[in-house]
Amino acid sequence: MKETKKTDPRILRTRHLIRDAFVQLLQERDIEKITVNSIAERATINRVTFYLHYRDIPDMLEKMADDMIEDIVQALNRTPVDDNTRDGGYWPKMVQFIEHIAEQEEFYKVILATKRTPIFMERLLNLVTEMMEENLEKEGSSSFISKAGIPTDIAMWYVSSALFGTIIGWLRNGMPYSPHYLAKQFYQLLPGKGDKE
Repeated sequence: MKETKKTDPRILRTRHLIRDAFVQLLQERDIEKITVNSIAERATINRVTFYLHYRDIPDMLEKMADDMIEDIVQALNRTPVDDNTRDGGYWPKMVQFIEHIAEQEEFYKVILATKRTPIFMERLLNLVTEMMEENLEKEGSSSFISKAGIPTDIAMWYVSSALFGTIIGWLRNGMPYSPHYLAKQFYQLLPGKGDKE
């Protein structure tokens, strides 16, 4: 994980304005039809200010995806997790992950549930896969997946698809359940986990 540097609050504020403008525009039109001019206008900044932060729209998307992952990692590390618990800390991290998505509802609703912007989906998938690999390594041969003889890659494809499908459905339906409740239900659906809670 990269070291977090203290960023000037004005830079953070401008990037936040740009991100919000991009999310609003993405709700109105396809990504291919979003221009630097339209982002700058919506963010109430000028084009020069945009170019002080990003080379172009693809660079902006890359950096926004990096920021998203950094924000998630910070959210997951907010509360120390006891790795000696029977689930290797998987359950509390699941709650923290879904709570973070709820806190950033508008952003995730657009990039996951409405437009499914590929760069964000890919980065999230990579993060979830890394977390699952860590968890499976901790569980070792005692994991349900190992005992059932399921290849790790198949298990990860299955669980990550199920997680994203669940979160997307939850966002599209106006988040009818609390993050804690949703995390608990998802955790109970996992092979070999439901009987432990």
